[in-house]
Amino acid sequence: MDMKEYGLTPNMIPENTTGIPARVTAVHKERFELICEHGEVSGVLKSKEYYYDYREFPTAGDFVMIDYVTNGDCRITETLPRKSFCSRRNPTPGQGAQAVAANFDYVFIMQSLNKDFNERRLERYLTLAWQSGAFPVVVLTKADLLEDNSEYIRAAERIAPGVPVYAVSSSTGYGLDALGEFVKPEKTLVFLGSSGVGKSSLVNALAGEEIMAVNSIREDDSKGRHTTTHRQLIMLKNGAMIIDTPGMRELGMWEASSGLTETFSDVEQYIGKCRFRDCTHQSEPGCAIKAAIESGELSPERFRSYENLKKEAAYSADSEDYLRHKQEWHKGISKYLKQRKKEIW
Repeated sequence: MDMKEYGLTPNMIPENTTGIPARVTAVHKERFELICEHGEVSGVLKSKEYYYDYREFPTAGDFVMIDYVTNGDCRITETLPRKSFCSRRNPTPGQGAQAVAANFDYVFIMQSLNKDFNERRLERYLTLAWQSGAFPVVVLTKADLLEDNSEYIRAAERIAPGVPVYAVSSSTGYGLDALGEFVKPEKTLVFLGSSGVGKSSLVNALAGEEIMAVNSIREDDSKGRHTTTHRQLIMLKNGAMIIDTPGMRELGMWEASSGLTETFSDVEQYIGKCRFRDCTHQSEPGCAIKAAIESGELSPERFRSYENLKKEAAYSADSEDYLRHKQEWHKGISKYLKQRKKEIW
């Protein structure tokens, strides 16, 4: 198996690294599906490196180093540096961020042209996509449900200036050819969207075959059930790869400063232009934000969304900093106990 086909380049492997490289294709609790030069294998984390040295746990799309085992689980010894990465708030309280996907080139932000379309959610997804280090693409699915989708396209383009927006239909094939610009050999895409948005249907349409199960949505509220139950990387026949993720009801902002700047460039152009440096944008005279809202240059909804996500990101950053210090403390204790054990014996 040529790992170059899976996106691995020599500069991704640090010097003095031992083992052979592999890519994570699926994550199942404590076991991982991998692809390496020997083909498809399974693996588990090597306890010392990951539970005592606190190395970054791998996720779908990660490149890792493994100790290859012919018959049995390989030992994953190291997670290689990532070129892109996205995470969400961990459902378990106090556990920080939860890895979603790594090493992808494009983020397909998916919303369907039914009751799922939500501008505020699109802003959140867009912020996460920019923060990841990859390039976002807005994909509006189920275009066959509407005779005219131009209103939705304009709304998405207004929220995501400079980002390509496509309306597609997996059932009719409408608009799919335009996505070929991104679905290319050795390129990896990650799909982000709510349950029922049509991710599995789009994967099947792009693959030209039914490789993922598809569930129907509820007619009363257009909500869907989770079709994907674990994070996985899928290789298409043309050599492109897709990382599919379970539908996520909550996406937390983690270290989202650059993502916010890209997503809300229309808001941030006014930041720092108020008369007072500590302006709260409430009742102070000479407030650039208030002036932009009053003149119609900036919508109040857009500014409120920016403020809410900024506050959320600041809170999450503080929580992450606390968890990082806690982890460093545990590392210090671990090293101390190891040293004491050596001295005693």
